[in-house]
Amino acid sequence: MPSSCPTLVSSLLQIHEHGQRFLLFFQPIVTSQVSVFRNTMDGQSRKHRILMVSDFFFPNFGGVESHIYYLSQCLLKLRHKVVVMTHAYGKRSGVRYVTDGLKVYYVPWRPFLMQNTLPTLFMTFPIIRTILIREKISVVHGHQAFSTMCHEALMHARTMGYKVVFTDHSLYGFADVGSIHMNKVLQFTLADIDQAICVSHTSKENTVLRFVLLLEAMVQNVCDLKR
Repeated sequence: MPSSCPTLVSSLLQIHEHGQRFLLFFQPIVTSQVSVFRNTMDGQSRKHRILMVSDFFFPNFGGVESHIYYLSQCLLKLRHKVVVMTHAYGKRSGVRYVTDGLKVYYVPWRPFLMQNTLPTLFMTFPIIRTILIREKISVVHGHQAFSTMCHEALMHARTMGYKVVFTDHSLYGFADVGSIHMNKVLQFTLADIDQAICVSHTSKENTVLRFVLLLEAMVQNVCDLKR
C-alpha cells in the first residue's frame, strides 16, 4: 500500500465537512510528505465513522473491491472507524473481520445478476438502519453505479439525515437501453447527495454528461509513482 494514501484520505475527509455537493476527480501527483487530517472545530481532532457500501467486495476480486479495501485501510490508519456492507458470498455470511480489524457485514442476500442483489427499494431499509445506528455511522460512502445495494443505502441514509458520498468507478454510454436506464438511476441517486467522486478525468467527464452536474471542487489523488 502506498505510504501517501493518508494524504488523499485527509483531503476527502475535509470535503465531508461541507454541506455543499461537489464532484471530485483525482489527478495523480507525487508527494513525499503525509499529513494527517485534523478538524479545527473546537481545536480538537474529529474521527469519523464511515460505512462503505457496495455489492462488490472480497472475496470477489476486481477494481472496485480493491479500491474499497485499500481506502478503508488508509482510513483505519488515521484512526477512523470503517465498516463495510456487502451481500453474502456463498457461505460467507454475517459479520467478519479482515486486516487491521476492518469489520464487514455480509448481509444474507444472494446476487441475481453480475453479483448484484435484486432491487427491492424499501426491503433493505431495516438492516441498513440497524447497521447505521449500531455502528454510530457519520458518513455513508457508496461505490459503483451498477451496485443496487449502493443506491438503496444512499437513499435510506439521506432519508435518515446522514452525510452521503458516491464514488463512480465505471464509464457508461448514452445510446443503448442498459446505459439509458443506469443513467436515469444515477440521476435519481445523485440528486440528493453531499459529494460525488470520480476516479479519473475521463470518469469525471462521463459523469458530468450523464448527470449534468457542474464542477465546484477538485481533490488531487496523491500516489507514489515509484511503487
